[in-house]
Amino acid sequence: MTDYALLERQLQALLDTRDWLTNAAQTCAFLMQEVEGLNWAGFYLQRRPQTLVLGPFQGKPACNPIPFSKGVCGAAARTRATQRVDDVHAVADHIACDAASRSELVVPIVADDRLWGVLDLDSPHPARFDAADQAGLERLVAVFVAASDLAASDLAASDLATD
Repeated sequence: MTDYALLERQLQALLDTRDWLTNAAQTCAFLMQEVEGLNWAGFYLQRRPQTLVLGPFQGKPACNPIPFSKGVCGAAARTRATQRVDDVHAVADHIACDAASRSELVVPIVADDRLWGVLDLDSPHPARFDAADQAGLERLVAVFVAASDLAASDLAASDLATD
């Protein structure tokens, strides 16, 4: 079992800048290193209305862009609710970037009541993520948000249409 309390403290110490891009890159690398059973960890960012574009990640090349109307990442962005999928092949509109991925956890990132993007984690193991993983990873996303100046990114609210 993953010790998310320990990972939370480690990530807080690692994210020693307010720069969102550096923190996103560090968070992806940290998750790939510390969370067992992942084959992809990365951010998709809302840079256009109703669309996610690829941000920092670790793993094989990824799909880009992702509309809010498709896939697990789109569902997380659209609903602003974490999506935990035991078998991605059972999801009718799943976007398969890596055929080896079997399960997925996607956590929306909301800052100042606006969707900033999502953190997407994939695993080659069916049902890799449980409720404890979801809660722990949601806490790690909160650490990322608290450490990062998301308003300073080029994703400023004035650049986006309403989502």
